[in-house]
Amino acid sequence: MKSITLRNRIAVPPMCQYSAVDGAITDWHLPHYLGMARGGAGLVIVEATAVSPEGRITPGCTGLWNDMQAEGMARVAAAIKSAGAVPGIQIGHAGRKASANRPWEGDDHMADGDPRGWPTLSPSAIAFGANLPQIPAEMTPADIARVKADFVSAAIRARDAGFEWLELHFAHGYLAQSFFSVHANHRTDAYGGDAEHRGRFLIETLQAVRAIWPEHLPLTARFGVIEFDGRDEETLDEAIALTRKFRETGLDLLSVSMGFSTMTANIPWTPAFMVPIAERVRREGGIPVATAWGMDDPADAERAIAEDQLDIVMVGRGHLADPHYPFRTARALDLPKSSSLLPEQYAYWLSRYPGPQNGESID
Repeated sequence: MKSITLRNRIAVPPMCQYSAVDGAITDWHLPHYLGMARGGAGLVIVEATAVSPEGRITPGCTGLWNDMQAEGMARVAAAIKSAGAVPGIQIGHAGRKASANRPWEGDDHMADGDPRGWPTLSPSAIAFGANLPQIPAEMTPADIARVKADFVSAAIRARDAGFEWLELHFAHGYLAQSFFSVHANHRTDAYGGDAEHRGRFLIETLQAVRAIWPEHLPLTARFGVIEFDGRDEETLDEAIALTRKFRETGLDLLSVSMGFSTMTANIPWTPAFMVPIAERVRREGGIPVATAWGMDDPADAERAIAEDQLDIVMVGRGHLADPHYPFRTARALDLPKSSSLLPEQYAYWLSRYPGPQNGESID
């Protein structure tokens, strides 16, 4: 894609680690991402990284709104590339889902008066609900302009830090998805109403980033094309129409996901359940696609690629359970030279050395 060649079609998708301090990486991040890259994936995308302080999901989220954060991210990008994977990063703004506790600390909005918290923003002053009850401030035109500029600044820092693949977070009920969602966007101005106007913030953000992102490097987005809320065909048709505009604006690939914009969603959690939806987006939207969600089984992943349903398979939990998921997949599919997916320091022992014989032990 563009000037980038992946060594295979396996990608590590963005997975929040909630381990940053003031948006900057810590000792956790470098070995985490280096380990994923050493495992053999073709692409490693760094977790959702906020374009501004208010755009973080939690106080532990990474950011790219200052140069100190960019310096740390440059080390991460270099480490991923040194291990043979393409370094990618996802940038976004959490919108009304921001100012939350980390998942293992409640996964809910921080209490009123908590000094770690902050006011949230959204297209309309509508709370997500349930564990995220904070009512966000409705964004003014000045807020919209500022956030688009924040995306551009973060993209420039990502570019200068050495990332070769950029993903815009337009999914999962965060700010950009909220603009597109009928559940979150009740505006009556140019950024609300019909699907064309609800998609305006996404298109304008993409245009602004496209203007500064190198033409020879892939520019992608993760987008929730369906909500599983009872209006799926309508939402999907609208999302595919917007995807065509993404392509015309200069998007190179779409990571197809869900909206997560409403508590009424009835998501069919089965293996590879997003693949047929992604294939439809690929066919009707005319753009390469990827997807995640239940793609851990090597047979499911291989079938999706072989049958031209996906261009890239995003495997999250499989990599958390085993950073050498590509090696395990190659073995499961009986592919030759599976050891080429491992560093020599691992390959000798895992692929070539037969192990103890006749009761031997190894010190």
